[in-house]
Amino acid sequence: MGSYNLLILSVGRRVELVQCFGNAARRLGIDSLIVGGDCSDMAPALYFADRRRILPRISSPAYVDSIINACNQNDIRLIVPTIDTELLLLSRNREEIESQTNAKVLISDESVVEICSDKINTQKFLEANGFRVPHLYTEDELDQGDLTFPLFIKPKAGSSSIDAYKIHNEEELRAYRSIIESAIVQDFVEGEEFTIDAFLDFDCNVITIVPRYRIAVRSGEISKGRIARDREIIDDIKKLLMLLKPIGQITVQCIKTMEGIKYVEINPRFGGGAPMSISSGADSCENLYRLLMGEELRYSEDYQDHLTFLRFDSSICLDEKMELVKVEI
Repeated sequence: MGSYNLLILSVGRRVELVQCFGNAARRLGIDSLIVGGDCSDMAPALYFADRRRILPRISSPAYVDSIINACNQNDIRLIVPTIDTELLLLSRNREEIESQTNAKVLISDESVVEICSDKINTQKFLEANGFRVPHLYTEDELDQGDLTFPLFIKPKAGSSSIDAYKIHNEEELRAYRSIIESAIVQDFVEGEEFTIDAFLDFDCNVITIVPRYRIAVRSGEISKGRIARDREIIDDIKKLLMLLKPIGQITVQCIKTMEGIKYVEINPRFGGGAPMSISSGADSCENLYRLLMGEELRYSEDYQDHLTFLRFDSSICLDEKMELVKVEI
């Protein structure tokens, strides 16, 4: 049957994701070496992977070649990106990587990534296809004043809620516009916030859609969440995905308002809270292994509803050689 080795890029703090892949491989009874890649040897998730690989920074000209070398040296079958800043680079170099290795890159087409990586492009795509979004203000509208607060400001290519703020008045608006590069300003939307974990096969067929209610968020990533099989959201997300045609794991953020569902952003990668949906039964890690094994998957909602997840910090200890040390607590 062979091995189904994975390379998880920019693995950082994604300990849960590494563990989810390991658990899925054990359940399926397959050999899978999980290689964690990162530019820092202080990325915690490296020490939960089977092997560690220190890679150049994404901005380095050697980044793509380093991925190719890591794949060939570890017989990698699947490359899993995890952060926004590497998605365009991988989509543009996918053919080169796949032609020089035995690995598939879990990345959507470049056109899809370009829509998702720029929030103005995302807004235009959603509006053009009839999906509700918060109003996006033009520079003229902002300069003319006569605005109704609160508003919301964020970078057009930002992530993890960095430099994203609720704006209460004109003074705050001027201050934040002066310090946030390439900022966009939208209406602040009140309602229930949801993150949706969706998974599609390599032919853009939708396999799972799991809405999660965002109970609490820390540094842009969900810290407390609840699985919520909301039919309205599921049906709307399915329409969105059939139009966008991404592949692999997709994370969509939306707000359910009195006026209906309004979309905030789309990230074509594993979100930080994806292990919640995986643990509920919509196991994207197992699905990826099954696809690599040649299985055909069908759409399923066979996951457990109403589960509440409370995430927390933990720590590991490294010795002077940067090797893992077991510490009794």
